[in-house]
Amino acid sequence: MNNKELLKIAEEARKHSYSPYSKFRVGAALLTKDGKVFTGCNVECASFGATNCAERTAIFKAISEGHRDIEAIAVASDNSEKNESTYPCAICRQVIIEFGLDIRIITGYSEGTIKETTIKELVPHYFSGIDFVDNHK
Repeated sequence: MNNKELLKIAEEARKHSYSPYSKFRVGAALLTKDGKVFTGCNVECASFGATNCAERTAIFKAISEGHRDIEAIAVASDNSEKNESTYPCAICRQVIIEFGLDIRIITGYSEGTIKETTIKELVPHYFSGIDFVDNHK
C-alpha cells in the first residue's frame, strides 16, 4: 500500500471523530508489516485527560487484535485539505516509539502534498523501554 492510499484511509477515518470540544477532527490509518490496516479517530471527553488521539486509537486496536509489527501510520486532520500536515502529539509519539523507531509517519493530503518521516526523526532523543531496563539491572 502506498502513502497516498494509506492517507486516504486516514481521511476517511477522520469522519468518525468525536470532537465536540475542539472541533478538530483527526483520523489515523496504521499499516502493519503483514499488510493489515487499522483505523482510528480522536475521541474527546469533557474531562480532557480522558481524550484519546486517533493514532493511539489505531495502535490500541492493532495491539488488541494481536498485531505489533507496525510499518506506518498516516495522520489526517481537518487541516489536510489545506495541504497542512498534522503530526502525532508527544503522547502519541511516545506510544509509537514503543513499537519501533523505524515506523513511518505519513501526513498531508492524499490529493496534495504528502510528507513522510520516521518516528525516530520526530523524536531524536527518545525514552524507551531499553532505558528503563538498563537502569534497573
